Amino acid sequence: MLNFEFYNPTRIIFGKDQLEKLDQQIPAEARVLILYGGGSIKKYGTLEKVVEALGNRKIFEFGGIEPNPKYETLMQAVAVVKEENIDFLLAVGGGSVMDGSKFINLAANYQGDDTLELLTSQDALNSISTSIPIGIVLTLPATGSEMNKGAVVSHKMGKYGVFSDLSFPKFSILDPTLTYSLPATQVANGIVDTFIHTVEQYVTFPAEGRFQDRAAEGILQTLIEVGKKTLDNPEDYEARANLVWCATMGLNGLIGAGVPQDWSTHMIGHELTAIFGIDHGKTLAILQPAIWQVRRKQKREKLIQYAERVWQITEGDDDQKIDSAIEKTRGFFEELGIKTHLSDYDVTAEHFNMVLENLEKHGMTKLSETSDLDLSVSLEILEKAL
Repeated sequence: MLNFEFYNPTRIIFGKDQLEKLDQQIPAEARVLILYGGGSIKKYGTLEKVVEALGNRKIFEFGGIEPNPKYETLMQAVAVVKEENIDFLLAVGGGSVMDGSKFINLAANYQGDDTLELLTSQDALNSISTSIPIGIVLTLPATGSEMNKGAVVSHKMGKYGVFSDLSFPKFSILDPTLTYSLPATQVANGIVDTFIHTVEQYVTFPAEGRFQDRAAEGILQTLIEVGKKTLDNPEDYEARANLVWCATMGLNGLIGAGVPQDWSTHMIGHELTAIFGIDHGKTLAILQPAIWQVRRKQKREKLIQYAERVWQITEGDDDQKIDSAIEKTRGFFEELGIKTHLSDYDVTAEHFNMVLENLEKHGMTKLSETSDLDLSVSLEILEKAL
């Protein structure tokens, strides 16, 4: 097992009717900025419940944080934070709102000349010493942002990862019933996102992380069990609760501690989203089967383990097991209603140079757990994904 440090200070408050505990988590005198997205939390009454739970606190609102939150939008919220002396951020939504709140906190406390530096410079992020506490009310299970220090921010034609210990939420309220009203496509995207988070920390090369492997396998098996079920019956509490918890555990640092990680699927997927506007979860479903076909030699041992332990594939030789596992994975995504080829989204080989140029521009030329996935391999993956 590799050396590691594990740190996660986020309090999780899980289950039905846990929103009533919001009042206990935020100082009574706090000036709270509620952050949210497109307005569905108003439509379905979630915002009203949040405001009621906050009682007599001074409350401000900032809505309109878009999917793949844009730097320009988030900087508008930073202006509100400074003008109104906000001292608590409450993100009500999914990954984009949570990620946005993390960046807003960092940007509001950055003393440098240009906040764009926060997208590209870890030194700039490390220079920040003060923080506004962040709370989460989750409405979309997918990214795991409710229990980690990462965020992804969009600017022009790029998506940028922003990581800081100051971004860990103080608490996250996970009430599965608040996710019942989600459109099926968003739920499906979230299932795929969680699935890929998990395999990118698992299907690499053996590192004797036995607990991490079996925890990852448990997440994957649970997603396979409840994925279609929670789509078909959104108000099946147990199915949805298991999805919510899998999404959180898939990217809170636990299963990735002490083992190699490969974020190639996400990095290439980010470019597909930035250029073509394809949903993040859908880009992952397109790319993962192709990546495994192209990288089957490098990932051979773990792909066989994945086939045998997750899909219980015991017949055939090792190559047949790998092929079967890849096709079962593709079938699982398709069962969720997600197409898994670039051609399904009108992306053709003529577009590949644009993707490769973006990867090079953003420094994504040495991807994978062994840093040997260069642009030529990325091209092979895109060709396989057609």
